[in-house]
Amino acid sequence: MAFRRRHYKPAKHSFNPMALVLATGALVLTAGITTRLALARRQQPQPQAILILDGSDARVRFGAVFAGLHPDLPVWISGDCSGRPAVHQAFAAAGLAPGRVRYDLLATDTVTHFTVLAGDYVEREIRHVYLVTSDYHMTRARMIAALVFGSRGIAVTPVADPSNYPNEESWWKNGRDAARSLLWLGTGLTGARLNPRLQGGEQCRY
Repeated sequence: MAFRRRHYKPAKHSFNPMALVLATGALVLTAGITTRLALARRQQPQPQAILILDGSDARVRFGAVFAGLHPDLPVWISGDCSGRPAVHQAFAAAGLAPGRVRYDLLATDTVTHFTVLAGDYVEREIRHVYLVTSDYHMTRARMIAALVFGSRGIAVTPVADPSNYPNEESWWKNGRDAARSLLWLGTGLTGARLNPRLQGGEQCRY
């Protein structure tokens, strides 16, 4: 039985210049941040400050106790609810002098915890900070810190507050805030104004 030879045409692969540009940009960004973080850790292997992300009384109390164990380090607490009496009580109970604590009241969510402080840390030549937040929140916080702080040559050492929360945060939150961090790197905007909670004036829970 005779078989006819079939002739196959090679598949045509279209060149996508935009994909190449995006891939190249991602590689350059990753390499740049990695280099800056490595240099920051080499120049400043020990943290120079403590950053506490406000968000719950338990987290603030944990951060205050941790700060009490490092009396030589300045403390930042980020969150627009930092004037709550519970915050001051936690710091007083841990023996922290009022002048040692700097309150940043501009953050409205996790991304802006970092974007509003990055410039301040650069001006103060702070290259390495302890990052204090809840254990379930740490993955997202470190990811944002790697992009926002990392782009400015600021490294973080995580200090997680143990919680009863059973799981880490969703992939959706992580992906959303990664995109917002990249937006900030490119434009200086974070998209925080689109937060529906802020439309009604609520800026105290994130």
